[in-house]
Amino acid sequence: MRLLFIRHGQTPCNVSGELDTSYPGAGLTSLGLAQAAAVPAALADERITSIYATPLLRTQLTAVPLAKARRVEVQIRDGLEEISAGDYEMRGDGHAVHTYAECLATWMRGDLDYIMPGGHSGNAFISRYDDAIRRIVGDHEVTDSVVIFSHGAAIRVYTAVRAGLDPAVAIELRIANTGLAGLRGGPDAGWTLERWTTVPLGGRELEDARAHDVTGESVEEAITEDD
Repeated sequence: MRLLFIRHGQTPCNVSGELDTSYPGAGLTSLGLAQAAAVPAALADERITSIYATPLLRTQLTAVPLAKARRVEVQIRDGLEEISAGDYEMRGDGHAVHTYAECLATWMRGDLDYIMPGGHSGNAFISRYDDAIRRIVGDHEVTDSVVIFSHGAAIRVYTAVRAGLDPAVAIELRIANTGLAGLRGGPDAGWTLERWTTVPLGGRELEDARAHDVTGESVEEAITEDD
């Protein structure tokens, strides 16, 4: 089975650098709406069985153009949400960003017992994401491909852990708004990363180089910015 994880379109917090991870979350900027609108054409050659989004508003808004183009309902699934910022929710200062990024890097390096200050452990995150993915896989045939609109940090950490990426590679991965990670396999057999699209699916012209995009930039970038 194939899972096509697409990060949501740009939000105001992706511009300002605030760690917006709680429900319902911010909506999309005008650029975010344009990024979402470009997704259907970018995936025109993909056979897509179903489309999923998280309970957070930004993923649902990003999913709308593709769902309309494919004439399918967007299915909302708990468990696919962003990694909680805990004590640093809605903060964008250097200390908050650095600590959040250090936690992601720690998980990517294999220490899933480490706990985000005021938040959850890596094991808790992987467990709830695994549960959501297993439910989705259970509703499909092994030959199906599904799109899951999710979040920058969640996609990067889950891919790093479950696709077994070299931690040195994982912490340098970045994913712009509407970037994509494609996994193939299954919950029992394991997942293989077959595609990683760093830039928006609609092309580099839809990327905002001036934004302080904390959950989309590489973990290495976020850590070194505060050093």
